[in-house]
Amino acid sequence: MSIEFPVPFAKMSGTGNDFIIIDNRRSLMPQDAMADFVRKVCRRRFSAGADGVIFIEDSQSVDFRWQFYNADGSLAEMCGNGARCAARFAYARGIAEKKMSFETLAGVINAEVIDDDEVRLLMTQPFDYRIGLEIELDATKHEVSFVNSGVPHAVLFIDEETDIPVTKWGHTVRFHPLFQPEGTNANFVQSLPDNTILVRTYERGVEDETMACGTGAVASAIFAAVAGRVSSPVTVITSGGEQLTILFDLKEDGTVENVYLQGPARVIYTGQLTAEALA
Repeated sequence: MSIEFPVPFAKMSGTGNDFIIIDNRRSLMPQDAMADFVRKVCRRRFSAGADGVIFIEDSQSVDFRWQFYNADGSLAEMCGNGARCAARFAYARGIAEKKMSFETLAGVINAEVIDDDEVRLLMTQPFDYRIGLEIELDATKHEVSFVNSGVPHAVLFIDEETDIPVTKWGHTVRFHPLFQPEGTNANFVQSLPDNTILVRTYERGVEDETMACGTGAVASAIFAAVAGRVSSPVTVITSGGEQLTILFDLKEDGTVENVYLQGPARVIYTGQLTAEALA
């Protein structure tokens, strides 16, 4: 089975994380063609360009299911910014009501479209907490915390005023033996006044710093709260300068429950991809 061109799509942005979203309920895109398609259309300057591609598909149990691919063609369990975009896309296309549920590889996500471009998600329960790990970066040892907030995330607090080499350090953390074989995303966090943190994220699958990462914002807010730096709700400023809000209940054992991620999901443009997008 081949791809049916042209392929209608929407380009959306969740606080600077950008995605190509395709309604695949009529199976325009065969499963065995997805990874190669994603690698090619996510190329910036040569094709549409994006951090990832989301395929919206039918579900037997909830409103829809998604398949989410990173720009390198790898299939990912979850993406908070992508999930908000998928929710708004589904509501705008009549696939779901304002309150909806959809399947991801990380589990079922509940979402609500609050305003025209604001979406709130009830995230899956974070797990696999690891605190007090140590990694050496440029001959300096740094304490690292780890949690799976839908996908794996390492969190490092860098409080001194410095230009963090996110790509260099992120690559080291992402492929560090502590986090193999799956690897991890890497978040570099600075505390700000007024219950706010600044988060810069190196994303696995993109292999570079992205303008935002929803699950990374969640992981960073959790460990900032555990360290007593903030309390829920936490404002997260992303690399792109936009804001996410993280809400949760912090338990006495340092874990959290009832985790919500809220922020904008904007439609940038809609169009059709031709076969030449893969050239």
